Amino acid sequence: MSSAILPTDLGFFSTLASAGSLSAAARELGITTPAVSKHLALMESRAGVLLVNRSTRRMSLTPEGELYLEHARRILGEIDGMEELLGVSRATPRGLLRVNATLGFGRSHVAPLISRFVRKHPAVEVQLQLSVNPPAPSEDLFDVCVRFGAPPDSRVVARHIASNRRLLCAAPAYLAARGMPKVPNDLARHNCIGIRQGEEAYGVWRLSSGRGRHARTEAVKTRGNLATNDGEIAVNWALDGHGILMRAEWDINRYLRNGRLVQVLPQYFTPDADIYAVYPQRHQLAARVRTFVDFLALSFTQQAASGKA
Repeated sequence: MSSAILPTDLGFFSTLASAGSLSAAARELGITTPAVSKHLALMESRAGVLLVNRSTRRMSLTPEGELYLEHARRILGEIDGMEELLGVSRATPRGLLRVNATLGFGRSHVAPLISRFVRKHPAVEVQLQLSVNPPAPSEDLFDVCVRFGAPPDSRVVARHIASNRRLLCAAPAYLAARGMPKVPNDLARHNCIGIRQGEEAYGVWRLSSGRGRHARTEAVKTRGNLATNDGEIAVNWALDGHGILMRAEWDINRYLRNGRLVQVLPQYFTPDADIYAVYPQRHQLAARVRTFVDFLALSFTQQAASGKA
């Protein structure tokens, strides 16, 4: 009696779902698109259910396909874990590592570190995907997500990689023309560059003074004629002298050091944006994940110590 599900189907279907289309999956697997279509058709025939809704431009998983994917990835993860426990791949990190990071930070900081990582560990195949917002941990689309702030989810491991403050800044030319704010409410009279990211209230900046019992937070409703969902664009607008920006210090430190940007209201504290590497608990034993996260932590520590952040 033939099996409805073959072991090779699991990895194939996980790759297909991540790729998002038959042609993209073909490129990932190194085969032709008709070969991918044929493999999928055979899987559906054996299982007796439709796993994928196909169209000319894109594909989507059916409810049965979503269930298949959930179990396939769990089983693949358990196989990886068993290999680690048996010491099969403990010595040398190898295999596919799916990494997610935010657009600007991923491009400027994570991508260069991945380049160094794969030179050191050539048996690891890294796929980096950049997105505006971090995916929900429950989606299980990535092995490691580099994100700002720890997720409130006990199902994942969140390792602190680096401290990261949000700072207010502006170009010297802008401050010379419009004046330096002295207190948070002064920001309401300035052109403030908006960034629409995450679930934070857009256009509301929170600044705190004092510590402990004496801490006091003010919420300032800002306004301005420029807004974007891309942090790198916002930084460039600030460099061009268009207004005041709130941005993580890892993105603007080099401009503060060379004087192209000046910190605004440095006596006030803004919300932290510490950097975390987030990964599913079941990947704790995977050598490729453990080694990559250790590499990130060491690299960010070295950069912070050398002032290159």
